[in-house]
Amino acid sequence: MSVAEELQEALECRTAFVIPIFGGIPVPESCVVTWGIMAVLVIASIIFVRRLKKVPTGSQCLVEMLVEWMNKFILDTLGPKGKKYLPFLETMLIYIGISNMVGLFGFRPPTKDIGVTAALALISIVLVQVCGIKEKGFKGWLHSFIEPMPLMAFMNILELGIKPLSLCMRLFGNVLGAFVIMELVTMLLPVGLPLPFSLILDVGDGLLQAYVFVFLTSLYISEAIEEEEN
Repeated sequence: MSVAEELQEALECRTAFVIPIFGGIPVPESCVVTWGIMAVLVIASIIFVRRLKKVPTGSQCLVEMLVEWMNKFILDTLGPKGKKYLPFLETMLIYIGISNMVGLFGFRPPTKDIGVTAALALISIVLVQVCGIKEKGFKGWLHSFIEPMPLMAFMNILELGIKPLSLCMRLFGNVLGAFVIMELVTMLLPVGLPLPFSLILDVGDGLLQAYVFVFLTSLYISEAIEEEEN
């Protein structure tokens, strides 16, 4: 098999199994990997909160450092009013970060599936609109589409489609690009040499893309909140 054929096979969206109802419902591999990530996060959460101490030690210190960093990162963008959105945004940050790095363990990143990135982007933009309605009321939210002048109505409405498309394609494109490069490196270089590239692409770029996705979502929410304050 040629390098091109191997790469094409690696890029194909695989079906993990088929649910034998309604003529067969295919379950993509990205969905199964996502279930696995969810299970790991739930189990890890249960383990880490079982015996919390007032004076943290060991793993509790690491968990609290991570939570404090995420809180600061998000609140620096959103301000004090953003505290109510911390659970969602931090969960999104952790999920995307882990999803981008599962390639280290031999799994295909769920974020390489455009359906997954589209769903994440749609959820984020729906949250942004809910924030706008909650802060300004439904009439105020509708009125925001003609601000700062009625002539901007078309552009403001167009943004409803541009923002989720931008979030979706940025995450999908970067993860797919890293995946393609890693596959080519694995095919062309001897065993052992791909490891440094994997650390850079799966860990470095994977965490960066999670950071960018959540930062942009936080920025969009911040804009909705600031409009109300003005």
